[in-house]
Amino acid sequence: MLARTTTVAFEGLEARPVDVQCAVSPGLPGFSIVGLPDKAVSEARDRIRTALSELSIALPSKKVTVNLSPADLPKEGAHFDLPIALSLLAALEIVPADKVARAVSLGEMSLDGGLVAVAGALPAAVTAGALGATLYCPAACGTEAAWVGATAVHAAPSLKALIDHLTGNAPLDPAAPARLPEGEAGPCLRDVRGQDRAKRALEIAAAGRHHLFLVGPPGAGKSMLAARLPGLMPPLSAAESLETSMIHSLAGTLDEGGILHRRPFQEPHHTASVAAIVGGGKRAGPGQISLAHNGVLFMDEFPEFPRAVLETLRQPIETGEVVIARANAHVRYPCRFLLVAAANPCKCGMLFDANAACTRAPICGEEYMNKVSGPLMDRFDLRLEVPAVEVADLALPPSGPNSSEVAARVAAARELQTARYAGHDGIRVNADIAGDALMEVAAPDAEGADILARAAERFRLTARGYHRVLKVARTIADLDDAPQVRRPHVAEALSYRLIAARDI
Repeated sequence: MLARTTTVAFEGLEARPVDVQCAVSPGLPGFSIVGLPDKAVSEARDRIRTALSELSIALPSKKVTVNLSPADLPKEGAHFDLPIALSLLAALEIVPADKVARAVSLGEMSLDGGLVAVAGALPAAVTAGALGATLYCPAACGTEAAWVGATAVHAAPSLKALIDHLTGNAPLDPAAPARLPEGEAGPCLRDVRGQDRAKRALEIAAAGRHHLFLVGPPGAGKSMLAARLPGLMPPLSAAESLETSMIHSLAGTLDEGGILHRRPFQEPHHTASVAAIVGGGKRAGPGQISLAHNGVLFMDEFPEFPRAVLETLRQPIETGEVVIARANAHVRYPCRFLLVAAANPCKCGMLFDANAACTRAPICGEEYMNKVSGPLMDRFDLRLEVPAVEVADLALPPSGPNSSEVAARVAAARELQTARYAGHDGIRVNADIAGDALMEVAAPDAEGADILARAAERFRLTARGYHRVLKVARTIADLDDAPQVRRPHVAEALSYRLIAARDI
């Protein structure tokens, strides 16, 4: 008897269909799995055999062969347990073979027949919807997979419950997406004392998704400022939420039944490896830059990261995606993040304080900042010093706009950009524009062009730096609701690039 069903194998965000074929034929008793399985897939036969025994289902004294097709595609992960078990049960005529054949399934099996949650339910549901198939998954994955809404999702707590559903003894209700929790107010911008210039830079960064570099002594508020940036950005759109949640689903970081509705905020430690930041490992999983897709990546103590880690950021910052190359595959992940880097001005952090700086100042500051290469530094649109806060200022009441007021201005600027780039594929915000499109939408007036040309010649701006100044100026103009970039917008954009370049 031959039976089949479908599951998925993950290659980046893509969940590729895998045909699971099970044959029970005369021969020496045995249970073999072929089709390039890894160790976790090969061990499925022991988990399935024990789980069936717990359900009083005995395997016949025949040869059981499971083929995972295509055979040259690597199969990794314990989520193959459930589809293998279903194809076997269909081959034994315990469950209807036609229902199993029209379904996509995934789930890990425990020894008592329970179904354990696995990563990747969201991409699997997308594939099931594209195939017009029903999705069977563990109960803990049901509300996550149901967010796709493209197919019926039946989530079972155990293999027995799924058998009862397939045989009609106890049908399972289709899973429904969980209700999103009410939005919790994040930390407020008014909690940060002083730092008005840095707060303005945060607003510009949030409005145009411009990368930000903060330099200042310990305790100046760099981490506090970065933590408040997601609260200034607009909520994730439906498309962004699904796209970002699929990455977190593959990484297994989604809350049970959840889907991301807040922009992610990733803050890796400076001891993180290249694979942790960019992605990789045995299964070429997503790294921190992909988990921060459509959100914020905050890298504190930026010069302390290994040089190899910092240099791998250069290409993803430009292209918005990362390619993890392996001998047998190239895996792509999106990574359009807003990078916020923070650093002390030198090793001791007191370079800007003449009374507290070490005897090696200012050479120590140059050596410390030289850990960040020029090409990488050139990719930061906004660079500014965050000075120390006076003790007297800490006792003053909060001042300046709160996060909701700034977020409203940012949202208005984002709406202008959404309308402007409606016909441009791949462009969502000002940071994405390039080439002719940049000169079309960000060309300054005569006075603005003159000051930019003189600054570019005097400070030897690179072509990238020149274009990034224009992008920032366009965002500042959007915040002012100005149809054209003018001299004040260009001057402010230059101030965030040239002053920091002189100080650093």
